[in-house]
Amino acid sequence: MKHLAILGSTGSIGRSALAVVDAHPDRLKVVALAAGENAGLLAEQIAKYRPETVAMATGEGIDRLTSLRGADAPLLAAAGTEGLVAVATHPAADIVICASAGTAGLEAVLAAIEAGKTIALANKEVLVMAGRLVTDAARRRGVVILPVDSEHNAVHQCLHGRARAEIRRLILTASGGPFRDYPERDLERVDPEAALRHPTWQMGRKITIDSATLMNKGLEVIEAHWLFGVSADEIDVVIHPQSIVHSMVELVDGSVIAQMGVTDMRLPIQYACSYPDRWESPLPPLDLTRAGRLDFLPPSPDRFPCLRLAYEALRGGRTLPVVLNAANEVAVEAFLGRTLGFTGIPRVIAETMAAHRAEEVSSLQVVRRVDAWARDYARDRARGLELIR
Repeated sequence: MKHLAILGSTGSIGRSALAVVDAHPDRLKVVALAAGENAGLLAEQIAKYRPETVAMATGEGIDRLTSLRGADAPLLAAAGTEGLVAVATHPAADIVICASAGTAGLEAVLAAIEAGKTIALANKEVLVMAGRLVTDAARRRGVVILPVDSEHNAVHQCLHGRARAEIRRLILTASGGPFRDYPERDLERVDPEAALRHPTWQMGRKITIDSATLMNKGLEVIEAHWLFGVSADEIDVVIHPQSIVHSMVELVDGSVIAQMGVTDMRLPIQYACSYPDRWESPLPPLDLTRAGRLDFLPPSPDRFPCLRLAYEALRGGRTLPVVLNAANEVAVEAFLGRTLGFTGIPRVIAETMAAHRAEEVSSLQVVRRVDAWARDYARDRARGLELIR
């Protein structure tokens, strides 16, 4: 029996993780849950999974949860970062599934690593912001980081048992989002409703916008660097609209190994929970006879400038990825709030990166300070672009 702590249990990844628990009740048990603001759904999860500890993002959320659960509530950890850390370091937890959105999970992941937990990572920002800190800590403590993102999970499967010297490059696939065939001249008039209509995956609002700009793939390029020890020049991105091939690895002899499967996040989550074993899945198998054609196209640099910016941040290194991530979050929030146009997102990011003086990521304090500066600067730039629209 493996014991799970889930950060972000009421989000899409968290709910999929609990569905994996449902499929394997004799192998998986939930011992701790952390959620954002959805007290109602967390109360339902508590009733079903009976965790020993829970946490929420705010004190108000905990108050709502207490009113719903009353004396039947489990031990309530503190709100915010302190609560996430308490869930991530629960003594009984073997695996910590980090599915919390944004940067809030960083401290919790580092604490879980220090506590010797296996990390099932679904949060891009953790490695983008503090890849060296996280991977150095994992190496020092002998902790395994298992990727849950479908692309990195696919690469992990393709690399299983292979020496680093055998690898020529990683090939990350991208659906291309809703604008992969959109006329570039019309992108300025794109509204949030159009950008949120993802053709393949059902995801949260922020990551869906990142898919539309291809920033999600840019963040994954930076993640892949830290997860697999490859350089920016050894990571390629291709548009694959069918989302059947989740990623590929090219070996030095020219052979390409691909991982394919149905588009369902329960598969990579189950892989992370079962590793190094394989468990039966309740999902239907991939039917290649009905899959039809599989297309692979290069991403347009003019349509997807955010991907280029991510490569620039990885090559520049140091704190540039922190700035990239922070400016993107601010710009996406402004776009969803209708105060910034779609093409303003990469402009805000580029201007914030250009204004930054990069420094070494020597501590969590450096990450937080640079993150705060980048957010303030990006907000000012987003307001400036709003004025000239």
